[in-house]
Amino acid sequence: ALWCLMMSVTPTRGCLLDLPWEDILVPHILCHLPLQQLLSLQRVSKSFQSLIQLYLANMRCFDSSQIGPAIPRAAFVNLLKDNEVLQQLALQNCSDWLTDQELLPVIGQNHHLHQIQLKGCAQLSRHALVAISLSCPNLRQLSLAHCEWVDSLSLRSLADHCKALEAVDLTACRQLKDEAICYLVQKCGRLKSLSLAVNANVGDVAVEETAKCCPELEHLDLTGCLRVKNDSIRVLAEYCPKLRSLKVKHCHNVAESSLSILRSRGVELDVEPPLQRALVLLQDVVGFAPFINLQI
Repeated sequence: ALWCLMMSVTPTRGCLLDLPWEDILVPHILCHLPLQQLLSLQRVSKSFQSLIQLYLANMRCFDSSQIGPAIPRAAFVNLLKDNEVLQQLALQNCSDWLTDQELLPVIGQNHHLHQIQLKGCAQLSRHALVAISLSCPNLRQLSLAHCEWVDSLSLRSLADHCKALEAVDLTACRQLKDEAICYLVQKCGRLKSLSLAVNANVGDVAVEETAKCCPELEHLDLTGCLRVKNDSIRVLAEYCPKLRSLKVKHCHNVAESSLSILRSRGVELDVEPPLQRALVLLQDVVGFAPFINLQI
């Protein structure tokens, strides 16, 4: 229907392209079309090509998943070469083609970015994070999950320049140790969500400092952090009254004695209480768990 509308021309009604581009077409019509369809429209005519180029230059949000898993390098560079107003950039799992060479120019000319998603972008380097920290002072959400190139120096740069951060995902950033995490939370006290999952180098020191520096913390993921123990979980309970969810699965040194404090406050935990786990195991063994009477 939209295609017919675009191509329809009558003596009394002009073509859709006769409508004001910047006031009507770009903000009220093109924004509702998938990016992949917009790119296809460029082949209709030179006028449509100019219109789509205008749209791309004024686009506030770019999500690579709208185009497909594999974007040619040249295509990505061409799509964003004129854009200086991006607010959200999502390039997750673009490890096959995304390097510093493609990303840094986009970051360097977009100073209004407040949300960046780089999950699984394995070919980037620490220079990418330094560029983000220097160009995006208003950054609020950043995902660097499975980006093993993130090191303590680049994270310090982020902490020094992006103090408005509210959500950071450092899942499987295995170069990071307690010291780097402590520096981040000391500088970024507005954090509401933090993931340190799958990092064997993170321990109680980082968790306790996070608790003391980030009173607004609502979500913390410590999945697989084997060095985290009960003491830091108790500190977390004491200093983070707004905590809503905590993930400690595979944290073998965290027991119910510390988790029960959070559980009593209604904090969502990803591990079940011991009694419930025991009943589940029993049900798996015998097929059901009828009328178990426990006397303690």
